[in-house]
Amino acid sequence: MQNYNLTYKPFGNKAVLIEWPAEVNENILNDIVSYKRYIQKYFQTTELVVAYHSLTVIFNEEINFKIIEKNLKDIYKLNIETIVLDRKIWKIPVLYGDTLGLDMQQFAMEKGLLEEAVIDLHQEALYTVYAIGFLPGFLYLGGLNEKLHHPRRREPRLEIPQGSVGIGGQQTGIYPQISPGGWNIIGNTPVRLFDIANPEVCPVSVGDKVRFYAVNRYEYELIAIQVKTGVYQFEKEDYYD
Repeated sequence: MQNYNLTYKPFGNKAVLIEWPAEVNENILNDIVSYKRYIQKYFQTTELVVAYHSLTVIFNEEINFKIIEKNLKDIYKLNIETIVLDRKIWKIPVLYGDTLGLDMQQFAMEKGLLEEAVIDLHQEALYTVYAIGFLPGFLYLGGLNEKLHHPRRREPRLEIPQGSVGIGGQQTGIYPQISPGGWNIIGNTPVRLFDIANPEVCPVSVGDKVRFYAVNRYEYELIAIQVKTGVYQFEKEDYYD
């Protein structure tokens, strides 16, 4: 791990919030994920929640913050080597535009791009999963080409279809279920990133990578059938820095 100047704050009576410098930075994310692994070795915790530049450590019982803070600091100082992280590249099929890309035409026009250029720019990047939430399985993906940075919609929709692929600010992401939302929807994926019926409810982890690839309507419908019948297999590969 690297030697960042971290801050530790009580987060209720059963949790500690650890904060790194407030930057969207992959080195910081790697440090957070490595620290999380060490904490899992030394503490019995209920949950560890990773975000862009923070880690929330949630315990089973009420804690003495001062004692836990000291122990956490000792762990961070002692384990200065970064763990080799087991990460994946997940390849996600997307039907861009069509009737499912609700904002594609307007988005392309406002960016001064052809729709084909939006598709090319969106699928050429290798994205990093920086956080998972606000919905279970919602991936916040960093690495969006600057040409596609765009504010969220002025008027959010009350219902975004499941699988919608959107752009909000400097990020892109996938709506794992039907929900309200204000991101610009440029396409839809038939795969399911959150499914309580599967052993791996959400197979993707913070720190993993995502690459989108375009499919046509026929390919989209075929994958949707495979997903529905439980035979679809995610395309993925190991990722090494």
